[in-house]
Amino acid sequence: MNKEKKEKTQNIYVQIVKDFVKENAIILSLMLLAFVSVSVLNFVKISTTQTVASFDLDGFEIDQIADRTIIANKTLPADENNATSVQEGEKIIKKGFPITEESMKKLKKMSESPLYIDYRAFANNELYLLLLILGWFLLVLFLTPERKNLFRENLIQVLFFVFVYFVVAFGMKLDILSSPFAIPIIIPSSLFIMLITILYGKTQSIILSIVMSLGVLNACDWALEPFIYTFATSLCSVVIVHKIEKRIDLVFASIVLALYNIVILVLIIVIFNETFTNMGRSLVGVAVNGFISGILTLGFLTPLEMILNTASVFRLMDLSDLNNPLMQKMRVNANGTNQHSLMVAQLAENACREIGANALLARVGAYYHDIGKIEQPLYFVENQQGENKHDEINPTLSATVLKSHVKKGVEKAKQLHLPSSVIDIIAEHHGNSVMAYFYNEAKEKDPTLTPEDFSYPGNPPSTKESAVVMLADTVEAACRTLENPSVPRLEKFITTLINGKVEHNQLDNCNLTFRDVSKIKEAFVQVLAGYYHSRIRYPDQKNASEVENQKDEQKETQKDEQKEVQLDTVKENQKEEKKEIKEKVESKEKKEITEEKKSTKDNK
Repeated sequence: MNKEKKEKTQNIYVQIVKDFVKENAIILSLMLLAFVSVSVLNFVKISTTQTVASFDLDGFEIDQIADRTIIANKTLPADENNATSVQEGEKIIKKGFPITEESMKKLKKMSESPLYIDYRAFANNELYLLLLILGWFLLVLFLTPERKNLFRENLIQVLFFVFVYFVVAFGMKLDILSSPFAIPIIIPSSLFIMLITILYGKTQSIILSIVMSLGVLNACDWALEPFIYTFATSLCSVVIVHKIEKRIDLVFASIVLALYNIVILVLIIVIFNETFTNMGRSLVGVAVNGFISGILTLGFLTPLEMILNTASVFRLMDLSDLNNPLMQKMRVNANGTNQHSLMVAQLAENACREIGANALLARVGAYYHDIGKIEQPLYFVENQQGENKHDEINPTLSATVLKSHVKKGVEKAKQLHLPSSVIDIIAEHHGNSVMAYFYNEAKEKDPTLTPEDFSYPGNPPSTKESAVVMLADTVEAACRTLENPSVPRLEKFITTLINGKVEHNQLDNCNLTFRDVSKIKEAFVQVLAGYYHSRIRYPDQKNASEVENQKDEQKETQKDEQKEVQLDTVKENQKEEKKEIKEKVESKEKKEITEEKKSTKDNK
């Protein structure tokens, strides 16, 4: 029973290890590549360095009292370059005894011989490098877990690290650069850190700065000066360029970095109590290093952006230009979608700024998230003017048309070689949510239909920026239907919409916290409240309803006036008729009186 339990426990541990390796296969393979590469460089470095028992030959002098015992482990015969011979097992120097001239020659022979490898020094370095690579892996795993499996991003960092290690390890072998104050002249750490900062962000560049500096410490035989210089200038490079938004600013960054390099080296010289007598070359060299690093960054940046397909700040700024052909086509063919995208971009940018996400990436992703609607704009409500094409087709076909805009958007984005992070936003901005309206309508006709038949084909958002764009897209579209959008009504409505996304598991794959969601809601309310705010009415300004009411009143007034005119006319006619009748009566009476008088007169 215990044996079965033990085997079961072992199987569980084995499965955990397998799952871990599978999940982190890319970063593990790249870290292994880094370790193997620097190990090869370490071996070549040790085999070409004049060391004996892990100590440099310069640490031994004739007549010096030896502080250790060194025994030869290989036989080295005499040759034409060095007539001294060494026998295996021979005690070259003995602790507590002076070093003789003969012993010094044998030590030199051992250190110069290609057959003699100081395996102890090699093993010490290997252990250090193994711990360094392991630390690098853990930093990536815990500080940037979402980027651990991005092959090209991690590969370029590994290549930069190996190159810096190579430059320092073998640059120190040159007499002109053997001083720890001279080797910084050729260390290209600033160039690489500036590239990583612009291409991938501040966190990745800080991690690489730490690892690269510790690598330099080993490559320069534990000299602190190059280590401190590399670490300080790397951090300065991050600070200088991480907020740059224009390529031309890199020229000014080059000048600033050159000055920083000089200041840092001067401080190191002062800290280590060195004189400035022979430091002129080093000071000029590090200044040139800083300036050239900035200029080379400007030159290498565009090719690397295209090769690595990264969403660098410069590339995102280029893509945010709304005068590019695709945005112009959207304005012409799908103006409603264009206006919707602009509003989503404003919402997403403000929300990302509040939660500390990449606001520029969110803005660009929002601009392009609906480019799949350009080919069939009239099937989307924001582009319709009265007629709804979905009234003419069945709900299943309507859902197919709506789902297709995500797929078409991703295809178009790939044709345009948009950065992968922007393509992810396009693919994820609807997640795998259900088109409830068409699903309910179709369900009435065919009860066998499932929600999956009416779900979008994408995956739930995997980054904060993608999640914010999804929420902004939903909120902007829904709030257009809200009557009298006051701030309380907006808050309540937006909360309902966001809670709906949470309940349908659309935010499970991103790193948004409840605090982030609360800040996002507040940012949305602030923007939409400003958009829908009531305006001050000018004295002569009337809204549409007032104009219509005024027209109705005018019509009623005209009708009343016409009635009054008609009544007046009738009254006048009646007066005329009465007058005529009166005149006729009077005339008749007059005539009768006259006739009566005449008759009376005749009778008389």
